[in-house]
Amino acid sequence: MPRTAVVIFNLGGPDSLEAVQPFLFNLFNDPSIIRQPRLIRWLIAKLISTRRAPVAKEIYRQIGGRSPILEETQKQADVLQKILGGESDYRVFISMRYWHPFAEECATDVKAYAPEQVILLPLYPQFSTTTTESFQRAWTVATAEIGLVCPTSTICCYPTEPGLIEAMAGLTRSSLEKITRKPNRILFSAHGLPAKFVAAGDPYQAQVKMTVAAIVDRLGIPDLDYVICYQSRVGPVEWLRPYTDDEIRRAGADKVSVVIIPVAFVSEHSETLVELDIEYSKLAAEVGVPEYVRGGTVGVDQSFIEGLARLIHAAGSQGIASGAGQKLCPENFSACAYCQTGAI
Repeated sequence: MPRTAVVIFNLGGPDSLEAVQPFLFNLFNDPSIIRQPRLIRWLIAKLISTRRAPVAKEIYRQIGGRSPILEETQKQADVLQKILGGESDYRVFISMRYWHPFAEECATDVKAYAPEQVILLPLYPQFSTTTTESFQRAWTVATAEIGLVCPTSTICCYPTEPGLIEAMAGLTRSSLEKITRKPNRILFSAHGLPAKFVAAGDPYQAQVKMTVAAIVDRLGIPDLDYVICYQSRVGPVEWLRPYTDDEIRRAGADKVSVVIIPVAFVSEHSETLVELDIEYSKLAAEVGVPEYVRGGTVGVDQSFIEGLARLIHAAGSQGIASGAGQKLCPENFSACAYCQTGAI
């Protein structure tokens, strides 16, 4: 096998309360997030990060004053490294989009490793222009700046990868078993996205639906009551609906217990540990949901990490590769990774 650097990447998160505001600024200064000219985007990012920092700091105080995402990702990297065969042929690196280790830091380490090929592997199962594509752009800039020239393959998405689905179905089953007050409803909750991004061709929502359909099929439970919903919206614009908090209110009105499954997160962070565990749990109690159970993220589940290893082994030496080895998105989603790179 050629000497291969595997770069797994995620959003990132502040490693201290002092890092919260600059982290937020980096997030909202991303042209994939705030789609405005540079100066206007900088001003918007400065305004939002300044205003949101106090609220965000309070969120992070509730989980120890920092995001656990880097630590969680390091655990995933360690298990993946073992599955790939220790130090031989493959070396797993970690990069984050909006906080350390940035793409520039990771690219420097990769260059020192002197690989014959690089594989970029998102810890976002579903592709979005705001996540995977945003990191690809940052990686291209970072490698150009340090002169890292190497055949590179990007695994753009894997919404129905069998290991991912097996892990998520297992977490869903174990969560359903905890419910003592029935009937119950599963809320498959994904991170939200402005609706206009999907209207412009972003395939994220379509791929979330693929993931949920595969989980439901794997569960094989007749007449399963479930809903796909979206959390973590920010600002006054219209986001993907239905909103998770609205679905919790509806469950309260229907007097059904709730099992909430984070369907687009593969590790624990503020959106799961605070939003789902604390804020939505409190809301569920307030609106009369009989019982509220939150399923975990896949983390280092063996099936999930083995699935990541399969994706790496199947990736070509250069270009775009999906979890299915071909374009997954319907034709009307022009912002899918294949369309963006001219691979089709």
